[in-house]
Amino acid sequence: MGVLTIDDVAQALGVSKTTVSRAISGKGRISTKTRERVRQYIEEHNYKPNAVAQSLAQQKTFNLGLVCPIEYEIFNLTYFHRCMLGISEVASDHGYDMLISMVNGDDVANLKRIVENHKVDGVILTRTLVDDACLQYLKQSGIPFVVIGSTPDPEAVQVDNDHLSACCEMTSILIAKGCRKLFLAGGEKKNIISRTRAKGFCEAFRKAGLPVDDSWIYYDAEIRGLIPEILQRAVQEHADGIVCMDEKLAAAVVSACREKEIRIPGDLKLASFYDSEFLSNSVPAVTAVDIDDTKLGIVAAETLLRLIRGEQVQNQHLRNYQIILRESTT
Repeated sequence: MGVLTIDDVAQALGVSKTTVSRAISGKGRISTKTRERVRQYIEEHNYKPNAVAQSLAQQKTFNLGLVCPIEYEIFNLTYFHRCMLGISEVASDHGYDMLISMVNGDDVANLKRIVENHKVDGVILTRTLVDDACLQYLKQSGIPFVVIGSTPDPEAVQVDNDHLSACCEMTSILIAKGCRKLFLAGGEKKNIISRTRAKGFCEAFRKAGLPVDDSWIYYDAEIRGLIPEILQRAVQEHADGIVCMDEKLAAAVVSACREKEIRIPGDLKLASFYDSEFLSNSVPAVTAVDIDDTKLGIVAAETLLRLIRGEQVQNQHLRNYQIILRESTT
């Protein structure tokens, strides 16, 4: 029999490479039952766990892979700038460089190339999708990785801001100011963050004992060009205001309101679940959730480096925000 590989064990037991790797090393989150299954299989085939672990060892590249969506517009978002700054800071402090891999939807070819060519020691995903091909590939590859964002997958190490609480708190403040009907201009429905923010929005109404209608929530508002429709409906139905899931959508609402001579906050209040320099300098300045994504990047990079060293890590949920009240909701 040839050398037993992680692929052999994973295929035989019907588990991922990541699971096998964690069972062999004794590190990482995995059930006791699964760990024993893996170890028993190795022992039955006359291989010692340490020998298998040694066959998996790779020489360090001192590169961290950073997976970003290929959409050009994504790099105009403040989130990616701040997050990458935090990751770069930690990487530099530990003698690592960053290698950016651009992915387009379900096409993981670029990511697969850098992993299988051993160009990186670990990978950070910068966003999570409902059906995430990158996450599934990384699980199968066995390489250490960290997800920035939330995912229901229990095998993925996650680092995220508490967007649910932040969005709920922001909406609750608007309700306390007398808002009873708010429209939510949302990001892409395939992104988990969009669904999380919508959940926080709805939760605030439920906590206040107020009805919330699903028709108030508009996903894919930017890519479908829905801002004019949302504004028109808000004015016609005498809504109290519009909440935007991110700063780009909020900026689009400000621009459209100027064009249509809709007064903020006179005719409609406006708030954003994410802040930016544009919103703080806008006239009127826009109420927003201010999130320290540089810290998010720092924590994600530090967590990945610990994984690479074989240390135990846990998911981290950061209460890393504050609500900035400005003229748009007065």
